[in-house]
Amino acid sequence: MKRTLKSLALVAVIFATLFASCEDEINGYESGRGDGSSGTQTDPPGGTGTDTTIVVPPPEDPDPPVTDPNDVTNFTCLKTFMGHSDGVVSVSWNANGNSVASGSEDKTIKIWNVNTGQCLKTLTGHSQDVKSVSWNQNGNQVASCAREGTVFVWDANTGQKIKSYVLSVPTWVPYSVAWSPDGSRVVIATSNGHSEIWSITSVTNFINLESHSSKVWSVDWSPSGNQIVSSSSDKTIKIWNASSGSCIRTLFGHSETVYSVAWSPNGSYIVSGSGDKNVKIWNANNGSCTQTFAGHSREVLSVSWSPNGKYIASGSADRSIIIWDANSGEKLKTLYGHSYGVNSVGWSSDSKYLVSGSDDNTVKIWGVE
Repeated sequence: MKRTLKSLALVAVIFATLFASCEDEINGYESGRGDGSSGTQTDPPGGTGTDTTIVVPPPEDPDPPVTDPNDVTNFTCLKTFMGHSDGVVSVSWNANGNSVASGSEDKTIKIWNVNTGQCLKTLTGHSQDVKSVSWNQNGNQVASCAREGTVFVWDANTGQKIKSYVLSVPTWVPYSVAWSPDGSRVVIATSNGHSEIWSITSVTNFINLESHSSKVWSVDWSPSGNQIVSSSSDKTIKIWNASSGSCIRTLFGHSETVYSVAWSPNGSYIVSGSGDKNVKIWNANNGSCTQTFAGHSREVLSVSWSPNGKYIASGSADRSIIIWDANSGEKLKTLYGHSYGVNSVGWSSDSKYLVSGSDDNTVKIWGVE
C-alpha cells in the first residue's frame, strides 16, 4: 500500500512538471515569441540559438537586354523638328551626320543641329516653294531649287547665297537637284522632261539630258560620278553618261509615275519608288528588274539606299516609312509618326539614322534609342 502511494505521488509530480512546462510554452507564444521562452534569450557563444532561421536573398535581376544601335527593327522616332510653316518637300544629311537641311513649300531652307534639334539657320531667297535640297560631300555647301526656276548654292556655315543658276528655259520648274560625288557639278531635273548638268565653277557650262517625254521628278549620281539616273512621269527610268549626256539605257517596269531613284553604294544597282505603290531594284549594268517590294498602300514618293548597302528606306503618301532588307526584300520595320504624306527620306552616312520630311510641316529623325 505504501509503495502504491509513493508511485501515485511520483506520477503527480511528473504531471505537475509537464503541466508547468506546457503552460510556459503557451504563455511564450501568446506574448508574441515563437521560441517558447518566457524572458530574454541569450544566444550561446558562436551561435544564434537552437532555432536558427536562414534568410535566403532573392535572386539578382538578370542584366537588362542590350539594344543593338544598328538593328533597324528597333528604330523609333528620336526627334521632331518644327519650324516650317508649310510642307517639307526635301531633306538631306551633311557628310558627318550632325546637321540636316530641309526644303519647304514655305519658300525657305532650314539647317538643323541633329543633336539638339536647334534650327541653326534659315536660308531665304527663293520666291516660290522649294522643291529639293542637296548637301555636297564636303558638308560646306547646300544646293536648292525652287518652283520659280532658280537653283541656288549656299554657304552652309554662313547661310550666304554664293551662286545662282537659271534654267535654260526659265518657265521650266526644277524638281530635283543633286551634287556630283566630287562636288564639281550639280544635276537638275526639270518639268519639261530634261535634266541639266551645271558646273559649279562656270555657270554657263552645262550638259542637257533630253529623252524623257514628261516631267523628271528625281535625279542621282552614281558613286563613281560617271553616270546619272533619272525618273519621270513617263513611267521610265533612264541611265545617262554624265560626260557626254547620252542615254545609255531606259528601264521599263513601273506602271505609274516614278517619283524617286537612288543608286546603291557599290554602283551596281538602282532603287526606285513609284505611284504604283511599289519599290523596285534594278541591275544598273543590264537594266533588268531584280526585285519588287510591295507594302505601301499609296504612292512611294522617296527612296534611299543606306551607305552600308544593307537597307532601303521608302517614304509614302500613306504617311509611313518602310525599311527593307536590300538583299532579301524582307520588310524589316514600318515607321509611323507623320500625320501626312512622307515626301523625302535619307540615311545618315553611318547608316544608323534616318531623316524624313512630310506635308505635316515637320522633319523627323529616326533611330535606336
